[in-house]
Amino acid sequence: MIRSIGRLVALGTLACLAVVAPARAGIVEDAQRFVDDYTATYRLLQYHSALAEWASNTHIVEGDTMNAYWAQVANERFAAFTGSRENIEAARRFLAHADELPDLVVRQLKVILYQAANNPQTVPDLVRRRIKAETVQNEKLYGFDFRIDGKSVTTNEIDEILRTDSDLDRRLAAWEASKEVGRTLKDGLAELVALRNATVQALGYDDYFQYQVSDYGMSSDELVSMMDDFLHQVWPLYRELHTWARYELARRYGVRKVPDLIPAHWLPNRWGQDWTALVHVEGLDLDARLHEKDPQWFPKQAERFYVSLGFEPLPESFWMLSDLYPAPKDAGYRKNNHASAWHMDLDHDVRSLMSIIPNADWYETVHHEFGHIYYYLEYTNPNVPILLRGGANRAFHEAVGSLMGLAAMQKPFLQHIGLFPEGQEVDETQVLLREALNYIVFIPWSAGVMTHFERDLYEAPLSPDEYNARWWEYKKRFQGIAPPSPRDETYCDAASKTHINNDAAQYYDYAISYVLLLQLHQHIARRILHENPHATDYYGRREVGEFLHTILSPGATRDWRELTREALGHDLSADAMLEYFEPLMKWLKRQNRGRRHTLPAL
Repeated sequence: MIRSIGRLVALGTLACLAVVAPARAGIVEDAQRFVDDYTATYRLLQYHSALAEWASNTHIVEGDTMNAYWAQVANERFAAFTGSRENIEAARRFLAHADELPDLVVRQLKVILYQAANNPQTVPDLVRRRIKAETVQNEKLYGFDFRIDGKSVTTNEIDEILRTDSDLDRRLAAWEASKEVGRTLKDGLAELVALRNATVQALGYDDYFQYQVSDYGMSSDELVSMMDDFLHQVWPLYRELHTWARYELARRYGVRKVPDLIPAHWLPNRWGQDWTALVHVEGLDLDARLHEKDPQWFPKQAERFYVSLGFEPLPESFWMLSDLYPAPKDAGYRKNNHASAWHMDLDHDVRSLMSIIPNADWYETVHHEFGHIYYYLEYTNPNVPILLRGGANRAFHEAVGSLMGLAAMQKPFLQHIGLFPEGQEVDETQVLLREALNYIVFIPWSAGVMTHFERDLYEAPLSPDEYNARWWEYKKRFQGIAPPSPRDETYCDAASKTHINNDAAQYYDYAISYVLLLQLHQHIARRILHENPHATDYYGRREVGEFLHTILSPGATRDWRELTREALGHDLSADAMLEYFEPLMKWLKRQNRGRRHTLPAL
């Protein structure tokens, strides 16, 4: 299918949609005609690009460059169209009359210009080099052979060691193995930073970070200020969690002197972004209950949940075309193990790429990824033009996915689907602690380390000789985490994070999404279900589905700030997050009485 792109896309299709200067009398009709013609070609080329990328992510064979070649061909054709000088000029001409055009037309014209800035054909050689560099970087990232003691391991196996193994030497070996990919990716990252900056600068943006932030209608300073506000709000709680974790981990590993900074390999996650595995809630051992489940149970159960809310079953094509399980060890190829959801044709070809194994992490992840899939399907409706089939902003997508992941982990929900025995008691404080080790711990990582590092990476721009030093400076400042031993500039530990390479300068999306998801959850619990936010059961509640429909179905046809205020009654704020974890703060202060806090107080 991918190899037929050259035959499917006729040269005429690639012709730029040149438009003569519109006559004012027919400006609405002319603008709509331009948008419609653009959309028809955009949709075709976008689909071919998605198909090529799908093949590159699901079938990686060492030494076989054909998938990479066809991905590059498809992406170059897509870029040549979206970034064409004629389309840029036409969109600008029409936007000069924005006050005479319908709002939906103006929004689509702005999308056309935003897309063009990523691939401007005013600098075609630059765009071509960038596409090639991104394709090569992805192949190196997803084709990397992770090894422990000379033996190949999967990222699932590395993660399992960090979640469960108590041997510090074994943990150190796993953590160090997870970072080796950064060495391979460092030069490619430096090249991509330069190419990404240069492409968007051709259309007037200062740098690639500013370009990505502009999608929110904000400046870089405004966005980083918002992230710093989130950090300021959650910092007192994170400081208590950090202190608790230092003492708990030192006790667990038999280390008498409690370190000021948490050694990175002590934590149950490669980047220290999620510490939930530190807490085992007695009676709530989901891993044990899920271990015997067939992997196919996980996506089918997630689908049943969404259907119970009033959504339609997933299209049959989803089950036929998705890639949901790990590649067999003898398959002869590798795949991207990072969970993702794909809206292939901006219509009903929706797919997910996962590597589901029977455990609690994948149970939650499947519910999260299906949140993306159902968001796609909700705004795939006649009221949302193709070019506006996206989230209200990028964070909305993540917020909805994470919201459904949270809902699927609460005790009443688990009881409803038979994963938690009726009448069994659990320590609710430990449940809340486990949740905080996900949602609160994530903010210093996302709003702190990732946002500030990527801003430096593109805006400064940061020298490759400073990558690792700056990375660990931010890890120390925002997370209170240190490397197990000094990491010089032969390493590039930041590049071990997928998003640094192929979802660049957007990680603040996740910080915003975590704040938004707690706002959404508090609203659903208090105003719709009239339940305790710590113990809800969304399952089968059609009114929850109806509320979500009002948020999801408009896609990007509404301003995200207006949609937030309309749905929740107030602006984006971390207040709901702090309210949710208020009972835990009191418990942590009691636990940490007499202990030394090493993170500064605000």
